Parts: sequence; structure tokens; C-alpha cells
Amino acid sequence: MLTEDFASKRMVTAINSFSLHWADILVLVVYFAIVIGFGVWSSCKNRGSVEGYFLAGRSMSFLPVGASLFASNIGSGHFIGLAGSGASNGIGVAGFELNASYVLIILGWVFLPVYIKADVYTMPEFLKKRFGGDRIRFYQTILALILSIFTKISVDLYSGAIFLNQALGWNMYVSVIALVALAALFTIGG
Repeated sequence: MLTEDFASKRMVTAINSFSLHWADILVLVVYFAIVIGFGVWSSCKNRGSVEGYFLAGRSMSFLPVGASLFASNIGSGHFIGLAGSGASNGIGVAGFELNASYVLIILGWVFLPVYIKADVYTMPEFLKKRFGGDRIRFYQTILALILSIFTKISVDLYSGAIFLNQALGWNMYVSVIALVALAALFTIGG
């Protein structure tokens, strides 16, 4: 019992005294510069139409599209939530993510041809064409926004703040403000 208390206090002290080396910071800065640069280049290349924005002008092969879908799905919730659950409960947590691949295959083989044939790019647009009128489109858009704010955005901001707090020692509120500012920059930039 006494040994466990000493070991846990020693671990907490080691975590609190952790600091990043300049090479670690350089790798992070270069990584983010490359990702942001590629995103800006790709965004400027495919502007001008809805098809260009959502489908890259139908000029991309399956590999970058799949990589983009995978990368846009990974967020701070995965780094904090799933990694923490996996560390505490074991590899069985990976089944949650692995089973999503079956749903994505069904989406690609069953539903995507319907959307392509209907010449739509978003779900509200499909609902408007399928059922007519703007009420269902408006309802689905508002519902998606509300659910996204309360189930996805708030969780990602909190887990992102935890990540920045643990990695860089930032205050939680400063971390949330920095994440919101970065998201606003990406959203406004297109």
C-alpha cells in the first residue's frame, strides 16, 4: 500500500515536470505548417462551385478521398477518449472503430449511387429533392446543427483542451479559445 502511494506520487511529479524539447516543438510546427499549406492549396484549387468544394471537381482518385475522409474523422475525442478507453479497458475498444468500416462500405455501395444519380451533394439537398419543399430541409439542417453542437463540437473542444493542457501545459480556457479561433480560421478560409 505504501509502495503504491509512493509510486503514484512519483508518477504525478514526473508528469508535472515534463517539458517538450525544441526538436519536438519544431516537428509539431513543421507538421501543422505542411497540413495547413496543403489544405489552403487544395482549397484554392477547387473553388468556384459546389461540386468543386465537395467533390474536388470529380478529379480525385479513391485514395486521397478515402484518406481525407479518415483524416477528417480523427479528432481530439479519438486521442483522449478512445485512447484512454483502450489503455484502461484493452484492445476491445478498437471494435468500435473497426465496425464503422462496414457502415462506410454500405454507405459507399448503396447510398452513394443514389446521391450521384440525384445530383446532390448534401443530405438536406437530397431531402428537398426527395420530399419537396424547404421545411424538411430546414428542419434537418437545424437538427444537424443542434446535435453537432451538443454532441460533437463540445466534446471535441473539451478533449482538445485536455490534450493541449497535458501536452503544452496551457490553461483549459485558453486552449478552448485557441481551438475555436483555429476552427474559425479554417471555416472562414473555406
